[in-house]
Amino acid sequence: MPIVVNLDVMLAKRKMQSKELVEILKITPANLSILKTGKAKAIRFSTLESICEALECQPGDILEYKSE
Repeated sequence: MPIVVNLDVMLAKRKMQSKELVEILKITPANLSILKTGKAKAIRFSTLESICEALECQPGDILEYKSE
């Protein structure tokens, strides 16, 4: 898939654990795992906005396009 999710990278840069982000976003650990592994087929803008707010980053810090 040409869209790469760098959520693990941003969590590490912010020294935040997945558990903390789950609590902030009020989503299940399973849903966060789906996002982190890049298995998600879509993401709501509201979820992306909440992630960016929690990690103090831009959407481009989390999502990256790589041609195949």
